[in-house]
Amino acid sequence: MTRLWNDPASFADDMVDGFVRASGRWVRKVSGGVSRSTRSSADEVALVIGGGSGHYPAFGGLVGPGLAHGAAMGNLFASPSAHQVESVIRASHQGRGVLLSFGNYAGDVLHFGAAQEAVRRDGIDCRTVLVTDDIFSAQPSETEKRRGIAGDLTVFKTAGAAAAAGYDLDGVERVARLANARTRSMGVAFTGCTLPGADAPLFTVPEGKMAVGLGIHGEPGIEITDIPSADGLAELFVQHLLDGAEVPDGATVDGGRVVPILNGLGSVKNEELYVVFSRIADLLEDAGLTLVDPQVGEFCTSFDMAGASLTLLWVDEELERLWLAPADTPAFRTGSIEREALVAVVPQEAGADDAERPLPEASDDSRRAAARIAAALEAARDAIGAEADELGRIDAIAGDGDHGIGMKRGTVAAAAAASGLVERGAGAGSLLEGAGDAWSDRAGGTSGAIWGLILTTLAGHLGNTEAVSAPKVASGIAAAKDAVMAYGKASVGDKTLVDALVPFADTLASRVQAGDGLAQAWKEAASAASTAATATADLMPVMGRARSHGTKALGVPDPGALSLALIAGRVHAVLAED
Repeated sequence: MTRLWNDPASFADDMVDGFVRASGRWVRKVSGGVSRSTRSSADEVALVIGGGSGHYPAFGGLVGPGLAHGAAMGNLFASPSAHQVESVIRASHQGRGVLLSFGNYAGDVLHFGAAQEAVRRDGIDCRTVLVTDDIFSAQPSETEKRRGIAGDLTVFKTAGAAAAAGYDLDGVERVARLANARTRSMGVAFTGCTLPGADAPLFTVPEGKMAVGLGIHGEPGIEITDIPSADGLAELFVQHLLDGAEVPDGATVDGGRVVPILNGLGSVKNEELYVVFSRIADLLEDAGLTLVDPQVGEFCTSFDMAGASLTLLWVDEELERLWLAPADTPAFRTGSIEREALVAVVPQEAGADDAERPLPEASDDSRRAAARIAAALEAARDAIGAEADELGRIDAIAGDGDHGIGMKRGTVAAAAAASGLVERGAGAGSLLEGAGDAWSDRAGGTSGAIWGLILTTLAGHLGNTEAVSAPKVASGIAAAKDAVMAYGKASVGDKTLVDALVPFADTLASRVQAGDGLAQAWKEAASAASTAATATADLMPVMGRARSHGTKALGVPDPGALSLALIAGRVHAVLAED
């Protein structure tokens, strides 16, 4: 279990502060994560990586000469927000373009994608390469759906070396895509991981058993087996990774060359890993492979999870040269970097705080509506706070167990932002926009992106100058529904928040059109959302991290749909007070 923390809610922030204090030779703190504290005399394509915290040395530990230029670091097991990613991009950009690379998780895809579009609008050429190395998360015919685990190191390292060698953005992107296409990983766990302040792990493995195909965010494994010997685990790894369907196009087993990476997930000691690796090396060499620069240790962890993963990078001449190129980061060093050729980066002054930015003019009617919206957000905060543990428990059955934590962080941040904006005389639109940004920034993850989108879309429909009416609210919620479905690509029946959002929005619109007042129409809509959320228990997941766990999700409602219904019901109580 995790034993040392101050406030669990601030664990990630406290961790980043300590990491930067200990690693100033390589990194400096920027809003949203870290960026290099030095730069080469010649400008380079910037490699920006990132994801949730809890995986050290991924991601901040891989920032330095020869590897990444910056890392966006989200909350525990939650993607960084779009604003955080954008901040790290701007701090790391050197004028030759930016390559983003990160694991293929819904929240990361949404937030990094939004940040990419934001900097592109300012003329920065920004591309993305997803890491998709986990063979247990999708079939070989659907590699684009696979998630990224410890194989992110191979993609980051080769792309960073290409940037250091002077490749242009097209070349760095090409190398990263090639490395990803030639990387395969699988993992096992003997225990789950426990987040700071939590009383129990995100999932459990029966004593004497092993979960095969786990995820690095605490997603449970695909199957449970007896714990084998060290040799038996080596044989399991190699059997799956040398399966004919998993050998990358253009690679061959007999006569091929691979970089093997045996990764500890948090609690397995290096000595144990070396025992396993001895047999792995025998098996790979017996198959006809040449081992190139083997790596054994912790490269992508999951807090205190007891487990291990094996990654194989099938190299050609270019990938091997880039893999072996010098790198100097807090957690990964190889070769020799000429530090005298590096120059210190002068930190830029932080921009003005949001609280200092002027607000647009607002009418008295809109200010009164803003005060009611702030009360509604406080009610949402209290409702989620009371149910956060249960939402996390439901999420852990087939997902990663962080939904309750993320929703709690998001609602607390949104309510605090709303309260401050009411004091400053904000209108309804400004308040919703500020609360949505705060929710997205603090929560991160898929839920943070979606709820931020819901609030900011509604903000655009309510504005700051006109009275808030039931038709305006209904049209704003309908627009938010459409925006969420377009953004996340989910439909009704996919077992997501959309299953509750669609009936909520549609019922609200129909009841308002029929002449109901906002409170009564919202009551009917909240009831429809609650019924739909409960019914998601009968659905199989089609999207998100629960997708790969199939039948484990049957009989369990979707936590995103439940939290939306919970918030809708509590907001009705606020509306009914008027």
